[in-house]
Amino acid sequence: MEISDKRAEIAVIGLGNAGLPLAAVIADRGMAVLGVDINEERCWQINQGANPIPEEKGLGELIAQHGGRSLIATTDFEDARGCKSFIVIVPLLVDESNHPDFSIMEKALQSLGRILKKGDLVVLETTFPPGTTSGRVRRLLCESSGLAEGEFFLAYSPERIMTGYSISRLREFPKVIGGTDEESGLVAYQLYRQFISNLHLVSSASVAEMTKVMEGCYRDVNIALANELYKICQDLGVDFFEAREMACHQFCHIHLPSTGVGGHCIPVYPWFLIKEMERREAFDKCRLLHTSRIINDDMIHYWAERILLQCLRINKPLSDIKICIKGITFRAGVREFYHSRNLALAKLLCDRGLNVYVADPLLDESEVAARGFRSINPDEADLVFDPFQLSFEPGRASQD
Repeated sequence: MEISDKRAEIAVIGLGNAGLPLAAVIADRGMAVLGVDINEERCWQINQGANPIPEEKGLGELIAQHGGRSLIATTDFEDARGCKSFIVIVPLLVDESNHPDFSIMEKALQSLGRILKKGDLVVLETTFPPGTTSGRVRRLLCESSGLAEGEFFLAYSPERIMTGYSISRLREFPKVIGGTDEESGLVAYQLYRQFISNLHLVSSASVAEMTKVMEGCYRDVNIALANELYKICQDLGVDFFEAREMACHQFCHIHLPSTGVGGHCIPVYPWFLIKEMERREAFDKCRLLHTSRIINDDMIHYWAERILLQCLRINKPLSDIKICIKGITFRAGVREFYHSRNLALAKLLCDRGLNVYVADPLLDESEVAARGFRSINPDEADLVFDPFQLSFEPGRASQD
């Protein structure tokens, strides 16, 4: 689609699971939005009024209403040259050593810098290590735009959505925003309050960055605690879930145990602080965060042993037992695999020579095969393990 509508003053850079819901919510508040993304197919769908993220509740209605109208998608940064405000929300991943990988972000910022003008506002929403917006981001934008510090406004407002519930979180959940200087914070706050109802201005971009990282660390540490307590309860013969129900009250909230922690958020953010403390040789300041990461990642080994013990109770040669893993995405109802511990568990079992199959309601046989597994009807398996319920079921094949 040729972009001819010059009304848009806001550009959202990155139309993924976080950027597209944000762009749709902005459009729904009566503001013209230009979305920029490298995915041509996604841009075409949006402009046709089709929702490329069907599992996101409420997004389909907004795209049908605003796609190709007040929300236009493009792959060309030049189409956003007339915009005055830019919201950047592209992925920040970690490499094999768990160091932040800024390569995608740097490309986006370099492209943005080429169209950035004096007096424009840039707000980052990607979760960063604290200090990134005022440091690396500002430096890249200055270098690519030729503008000096202070000639454009720069702020940070971390996305606080949950995949599948992004629209309601954007409309209801508290959101923070902070500038690299006082004026940038105020300018960004005035923009965001037009489409975010529960908005809080903080003293700096670094405080806003740390707010989001803290949340991820809190979740990771508390899930690690739940996983430890679950394993202890198993050894002691105690019903963990009954004990947890009685232990949880206004002063105590025990999280649920799991096969580990997956997704783009919780297993990633603690590493931002761990790696920074390691760089400073302050190893004693990140012990809890580091231990929690180890505990949660090692849960696949715990569950592999539990699955093996269940297999030994079946009156068949181990190599003949069909094991069904009932879901390999990182979370139920979400078609995402990033850091999926369920996928990692299935691979671990295969590596140990077990006969592993997959049944995932979100995936067809070709999608399962693309991940290196065979599909199976759970009824045809000897043992079914549901990683979301942490439950075992005997399959009909084991009863034959």
